[in-house]
Amino acid sequence: MSPRPVRTATMNEVAAAAGVSQATVSLVLNKAGGSRVGEATRRRVLEAASELGYRPNAAAKTLRVGAAGLIGFVGDVVASSPFAGRIVEGAQARAWDDGMLLLTVNTGGDSRIESAAIESLLSQRVAGIVYASMYHRRLEIPESLEGTPTVVLNSEDVTGRARAVVPDEFEGGRAATQAVLDAGHRRIAMINIETLASELPAAVGRHDGYRAALQDAGLPYDARLVRDGDGNPQAGYDQTLALMSSAAPPTAIFCANDRTAWGAYQALDSLGLEVPRDVSIVGFDNQETLAPFLRPGLTTLELPFVEMGRRAVDLLLGGHVAEDTPERIICPLIERGSIAAPRGGRDG
Repeated sequence: MSPRPVRTATMNEVAAAAGVSQATVSLVLNKAGGSRVGEATRRRVLEAASELGYRPNAAAKTLRVGAAGLIGFVGDVVASSPFAGRIVEGAQARAWDDGMLLLTVNTGGDSRIESAAIESLLSQRVAGIVYASMYHRRLEIPESLEGTPTVVLNSEDVTGRARAVVPDEFEGGRAATQAVLDAGHRRIAMINIETLASELPAAVGRHDGYRAALQDAGLPYDARLVRDGDGNPQAGYDQTLALMSSAAPPTAIFCANDRTAWGAYQALDSLGLEVPRDVSIVGFDNQETLAPFLRPGLTTLELPFVEMGRRAVDLLLGGHVAEDTPERIICPLIERGSIAAPRGGRDG
């Protein structure tokens, strides 16, 4: 594994210790002129910073010279997505740690808006740009970003010119499969979100992780248990019905996203089967508007949006650069109630 950067206290932690807002901490530590921060508050902030060992990012200060203290964030539909918007939250928090602001533009996938947005951001003399995508894919960054510090977020630059931060799809797929293996399941199906031929990194990585977990457990890969989907509930419903009608149905299903899992729940209910008594289900994404509200709650892998956003800005501001490109962030397992041991113990 790549070495991790040495962790230092953040501006947010200084704010919590001093009992003030992060904005106040930024004003004090960045010595903003004309601020209305009282002397007692200023001393409290400086004492908290000293006690926590807070150190300003020297590379970020260098970038700010002549750069107006701004970072650009260009996304397709990231900013308006109910759960991927957390990428923006993480990016803004990390920028604010160094007293910088994030200028966010949501392009809606319109190339004309994107071009105009990038031109506008560059005219503001931003220190760098985070170029973000709603879903993990391979893309080529616009030529207009040539020469501008750029980090691709939640996608990969096909040219390899820009650094990238993505979720670790492979290890996520392995962890999802391992969760049901650990419960005793041996006949485990997978419903993917695309065909492997699409070469979508999420579909390929999650499938390969599934396959690796089976191999590590000494189990054969059975292509009859792997079904293509499109990431929507209907595909989860249809493919689950097909799997359960086979001669040897699975006792557990890894659904490569939470919407697919939702469809699987509905299919099992229509067959008079219960999750997890009859079939265990594990998902992927931890979609907050869905996964906790299924009955039972869905055990799933969380896309680490906040951490990814923070790390992308960290790279722009001169943070430790990992050897791996793209840099892959681990997806944690969120355990709820959709996995149980197969009926009668370990299945065949």
